[in-house]
Amino acid sequence: MRKPVALRLSAALGTLALAAATGVVLNMPTASAAAAGATGYATQNGGTTGGAGGTTVKATTGTQIHQALCARAATSTPITIQVEGTITVGNTAKVSGTGCNTAAGVIELKGISNVTLVGVGAGAVFDQIGIHIRQSSNIIVQNVTVQNVKKSGSPTSNGGDAIGMESDVHNVWVDHATLVASGGESEGYDGLFDMKDSTKYVTLSYSILRNSGRGGLVGSSDSDLANGPVTFHHNRYENIDSRTPLLRGATAHIYNNYYVSLNESGINPRAGGKAKVDNNYFKNSKDVLGTFYTDLPGYWQVAGNIFDNVTWSQPGEENNPAGPNPTSNTTVAIPYPYTLDAASCVPSIVTATAGANTGLKVSDGNCAATTPTATPTSTPTSTPTASATPTATSSPGGTNLSIGADSDGSSKASGTSYGNVRDGDTGTYWSPSGATGSVSIKWGSATSVSRINIREASGATGNIGSWRVLNGDTGAVLTSGSGAGVISFAATSLKKVTFEITSSAATPKVAEFETYA
Repeated sequence: MRKPVALRLSAALGTLALAAATGVVLNMPTASAAAAGATGYATQNGGTTGGAGGTTVKATTGTQIHQALCARAATSTPITIQVEGTITVGNTAKVSGTGCNTAAGVIELKGISNVTLVGVGAGAVFDQIGIHIRQSSNIIVQNVTVQNVKKSGSPTSNGGDAIGMESDVHNVWVDHATLVASGGESEGYDGLFDMKDSTKYVTLSYSILRNSGRGGLVGSSDSDLANGPVTFHHNRYENIDSRTPLLRGATAHIYNNYYVSLNESGINPRAGGKAKVDNNYFKNSKDVLGTFYTDLPGYWQVAGNIFDNVTWSQPGEENNPAGPNPTSNTTVAIPYPYTLDAASCVPSIVTATAGANTGLKVSDGNCAATTPTATPTSTPTSTPTASATPTATSSPGGTNLSIGADSDGSSKASGTSYGNVRDGDTGTYWSPSGATGSVSIKWGSATSVSRINIREASGATGNIGSWRVLNGDTGAVLTSGSGAGVISFAATSLKKVTFEITSSAATPKVAEFETYA
C-alpha cells in the first residue's frame, strides 16, 4: 500500500499543532455528566450504556484511572470515571486488581465492560498517551482530547493510535472527542481512530480528527474482514492525508460529517467494504470517496452530499474514485432511526458542536445546536487515592482488634512473620518476598471493621506504593489508595481483612496492621 505523504500544514494549522503539543487548552467550558445516550450502531446489539447505574469517581492521573478500574469488585461492575487534567505516560502506571488488566504508558481498557470515561471541569487532555480498548464491551469515551500519540520516537504509546480498539471489542461509543496528531507516519504517528480484529457496533460522533496522515481504519489488513458495523456522524476531519475512514470488508454509515483538506484520499471502502454516505460536506479536498491503493473493490451508496472544490484523480488498476459525479453502486440498510441535517448547514453545525469542551452540544436535527438532557450519575468521590489516602500514622483510637487475632498472607520474606503485624511491636515487621504481596488479619467469628492503620517499619517509611483493602471473605474491594497510615471505609462485618500491596517504591515493611471497629 502506498504510504501517505507528509502533511502540508498551513501556518494556522501549525499553530494549532503547536498548541496541542504543548498541552495548551483555551476557552474550555465546564462539562458534566454524559449526554443523553448513544447513537448509531452503538445502539444495536443490546446497546451501549457504559458505566450507567454504577459508582462515579474522579481521576486526575492515568494511574488513578487504572486504580478506579481495579478497585471494582469485578471486571463488569459499572463505573463512571470523571477525568480532569493532563494524563501522560509519566503519570500512568500499571495497577493490578480483580476489576482490571492494565499496562503502564497507555490507558488500558482490557478485558472489562460497563465503563464510562468522561472529561469534566477544565477538561481532560491525554497528552502523548493513547486509549487502548481490547477484549471489552459497553464502553463510552466522551469529552476528551487525545493528542500526539506516537508509535516511534519518545514517548511511544498504543502503537501510535489515539484511540485503538482490537480483539473482540463491541458496543463502544466515542463522543465529543478531539483526536489530534502533528504529522504522518514519517513523523512517528499512526491512526487517530482504529478498529480491528473483531471490533463491532461502534459509533464515533461529534468529534474532531485533525493534522494526521491517517484518520482511522476498520480492519488492519485485507484478511481482517470481521469488523463493523460502525457509524460516523457530525465529525470534523481536517488536514488528513487518508483513511477517513479506510473500510476493509466493513459496513459504515457516514452522515453529516464535515471534511476539510483531505490531502490524498478520504472514505475508502475496499475488499467488500460498504459505506452509506449521506449529507456530508467535502471542502478543498482530493478523492474524497472511492477505492484506493488496491484492486479489491469496495462499494458506496451516496445521497445529499456537497462537494465544494473537490478534485478527482483518473481511474487506474488500484485507483477507483467515485467522482467527479458520485453515484451509488450498492445499497445499505440502516437498522436504527436517525435524523439528517441538510448538507448545506453541516459546516456550521459541526463547527458549533464537534470536539471536546464544547458543552456536549448536539444538533437538534434541524441545523441548530442544543444541549441534551444529561444522564444522571451518582455524586463523584474525590480521586480514587484521595478518598483513601492515609490521614496519619498515629492510632485512630479504640481497641486494636488485631491483638489476639490471627494472620496470614500471600508471601513473606525470609526472616519475617505474618504475626509480626499484630503483635503490637513496631520493631518487628512482615515483608513480602517481592515488591508486592498481601497480608491479612482474621478472626474466628464475624467482626465489624471500618478502619485500619498500616505502620511501616523504621527505615522503610514511604516504601508502600498503591494498595487495596479487601474483604477476605468475599474478595470485594473495600477501598484503594497509596501510602501507609490510617485508612477508613464503610463498616463491614467479616472474618478476614486483607491489605494487598500492588506497587512499591522499595521493599515494603509492615510493622503493624491495626484494625478498628
